[in-house]
Amino acid sequence: MKFVLLGCVVTMDAASTVLPNGAIYVDGNTIVAAADRAAPAPPGFSGATSVDTGGFIYPGLIELHNHLSYDALPLWDVPKRFSNRGQWQSNRDYVAHVSGPMGTIAKSNDPHLLAALVRYVETKCLLGGVTTSQGISLKGDHLETYYHSAMRVVDDPADKKFPRAATHIPDIAAANWDSFKREVDKSSCLLLHLSEGLDTQARDAFLALKKGREWAIGPALAGIHCAALQREDFAVMAAKGASMVWSPLSNLLLYGGTAEVKTARQEGVPVALGSDWSPSGSKNLLHELKVAKVVNGVNGLGVSDLSLVASVTSAPAAVVKWDKLIGSITAGKRADFTVIAAAAGADPYDRLIAAAETDVVLVVIEGRPVVGTPALMSALGQTGETLRVGAAQRVIDYGPGDPRIPKMTFAQAEAALSDALKRLPTLLADEHAGHGVTGRLTAEAPARHLHLALDEEHQSGFALRPRLPFAGEATGPDAEPALALAIEAAATPLPLKPLKLDALSVADDPEYGSRLQHAANIPAAIKDGLKAFYR
Repeated sequence: MKFVLLGCVVTMDAASTVLPNGAIYVDGNTIVAAADRAAPAPPGFSGATSVDTGGFIYPGLIELHNHLSYDALPLWDVPKRFSNRGQWQSNRDYVAHVSGPMGTIAKSNDPHLLAALVRYVETKCLLGGVTTSQGISLKGDHLETYYHSAMRVVDDPADKKFPRAATHIPDIAAANWDSFKREVDKSSCLLLHLSEGLDTQARDAFLALKKGREWAIGPALAGIHCAALQREDFAVMAAKGASMVWSPLSNLLLYGGTAEVKTARQEGVPVALGSDWSPSGSKNLLHELKVAKVVNGVNGLGVSDLSLVASVTSAPAAVVKWDKLIGSITAGKRADFTVIAAAAGADPYDRLIAAAETDVVLVVIEGRPVVGTPALMSALGQTGETLRVGAAQRVIDYGPGDPRIPKMTFAQAEAALSDALKRLPTLLADEHAGHGVTGRLTAEAPARHLHLALDEEHQSGFALRPRLPFAGEATGPDAEPALALAIEAAATPLPLKPLKLDALSVADDPEYGSRLQHAANIPAAIKDGLKAFYR
């Protein structure tokens, strides 16, 4: 299919070219050219469909930090301030509201529930303009195919021209420095949770990457969070060619502070942005941009709006070594676009940062319109399921999917997942009695030997962070002093309660802004700044 998209084209190329009256020429899944619309069209486009979006066209948004399967859960009311990751993971309130519910869903043997979960959380990303994300957290026979849908995932891209990013590090492989160093050296990109928290123990996880005079750090390493790192640590990362992924809202909600991004940038460390997950992060990457903008202003980070937009487009493409394929609107790259409705007099970079989901009027992945307004989808010859985002209507088409996966519309997925979360206390017992999320399970329902690999649960045997020796003790999520963990574990577990499915978008979540304002650990100045986006 050949078509031409018209609008203000924000290319995010090396020269930061913006084409106010631009045209993008697409053939199949490839960008043929991006130029002023008054310039002659490339050969072969004389009869191609031409669609004026009336908006700003950006490269598809790329996210390198998410735990996608958790994004069905609502924002957790963090009960106290923590200083490192090992503290909150064993907190009984966290277990009751986050790990307990997800652990229950992970034990389900109903393939329709997993299909519903993936469809719902993928849709949340797509409506936020995300074309590539990370964090599928799956293992088992063919389970990765659940995420081989419309959105691309860096953990297991369907197209093998995209080098896979290593994100799951089995604990046994990371149990010693040498094996971890080999993992870093052989990977194209290795996304690693690193120094999660603000205290000395969190920083020790970084220092444990050094043995003698050698570091287990290289160009493949992308440290997620890096919240406890100091200037000399960022200098090491820069010297070794490493990068980082910043998730400010999650850091603020859990720890009351976030990474020293200004220092990281001064030392030359590339920075990408990630929303983390809905329990203690933004609903999608579009909204994490807003938090980054506010933190930038309050903390005086000196990050331009151009650089913020780069942190969700060209920068993550370079981090994951996909910059020859995506990340900018240039000839020869894949046709991934996020189109935002125009606003009078808007700066092209600020416009993306300020946009709500209702401003996302079109998302194109691999040259295929995936979601957009009915008018734009129709003009591009695309049909699909209709859904609502706030007061706006959108048409979405996930593509053919995998034949091994239960077919499911968004409406069916939303209903099934809502049902499962309402029945959390009895979900597994109900399933055993034959009551699945789409009614009684039938004999035709395939038995599966698959489950979610919950990488956020340190006892799952599947981790995104190494456990390396430092100062005679292992670092990692279970390195919290034994007494503190024993006291927490001895507390009576809170029973599972029914949960409400997290709203699809901020436009559908009228309490989202007020919940951020009531979050105990977010500094007052940042709360004030967030009021510009969430009233």
